[in-house]
Amino acid sequence: MTIDTSPKNPEAAAVPPPGPAPAKKRVPQGRKRLLTRRDRVTLAFMAGVPTVLHVALVWVTALASIALAFTSWDGIGFGSIKWVGLDNFRQLFTDNPQFWPAVQHNIIWFVALILIPTPFGLFLAVQLDKSIRFSRVYQTAFFLPVVVSLAVTGFVWQLVYNPDTGLINSLIGANKPGHYIDWIGDPDLNLWAVLIAASWRHAGYMMILYLAGLKGVDPSLREASSLDGANEWQTFKNVIFPTLRPTNTVVLVVTIIEALRAFDLVFVFNKGAQGTELLSILITNNIIGESSRIGYGSAIAVVLLVISLAVIIPYLIATFRKERRA
Repeated sequence: MTIDTSPKNPEAAAVPPPGPAPAKKRVPQGRKRLLTRRDRVTLAFMAGVPTVLHVALVWVTALASIALAFTSWDGIGFGSIKWVGLDNFRQLFTDNPQFWPAVQHNIIWFVALILIPTPFGLFLAVQLDKSIRFSRVYQTAFFLPVVVSLAVTGFVWQLVYNPDTGLINSLIGANKPGHYIDWIGDPDLNLWAVLIAASWRHAGYMMILYLAGLKGVDPSLREASSLDGANEWQTFKNVIFPTLRPTNTVVLVVTIIEALRAFDLVFVFNKGAQGTELLSILITNNIIGESSRIGYGSAIAVVLLVISLAVIIPYLIATFRKERRA
């Protein structure tokens, strides 16, 4: 005798067996918009305004300076612009007694920055890379001059160099009548006095750059060097410093740019007079001075631009080549 096990109720047969429910088919609901109209307007405003300002204040002014370098213009009405060709450059290279001293001072500025604060910044970075106590405090203290405005730095160092109540003259006893040392007014001293203030700031900048480079050095290189019996100086000279070649390139370019665009400190000290002439000071004096010569000042700006591009373009080419090889 066979037993019928089939369900007698047809509705019970339609009930699915226990277990995970079958996945439902998704019904296409159309393409959803990721950004609303308000979002697009906001993004366009956030990206468009900085772009317009950058083009207007950087590119348009740079191209206008290049064009005005071949003209003579006193800044009063566009109708007074006269084409003079290369006369501004000819006068600049032959008849301006301040141009070549300014170029010389910019070169001295670069040499001083590369020889004094750059090695000192590297020394600070090496010491702070050893994970000494309160290293964060030391980093903040040495980097603080970089954060402070150059104009504020100039005012601080003016107080230090004050002939009467300045710190230096008070320490060396040169604040008495007949023994004053005029650090700012003496043409033989003022450039070096400004360079000390610039080096004080530049050292912190170099410290951060080198410290970032040292953090990227593989620790196994130090261990292998110590196993070979090398001391700390030999390890740094033969192992660590060669790996800092990319950082050294950045440091060189940054130092050259800092030397070319030096302006704030000198202008606060004595407006670039009496032995502190710089190319940036000459540009300012000719464009916004009492006798405005915008075309002539633009010619000096073009010379400064050409010198800057001669340094920046090879650096960019070398960087792009490395990225393509990688």
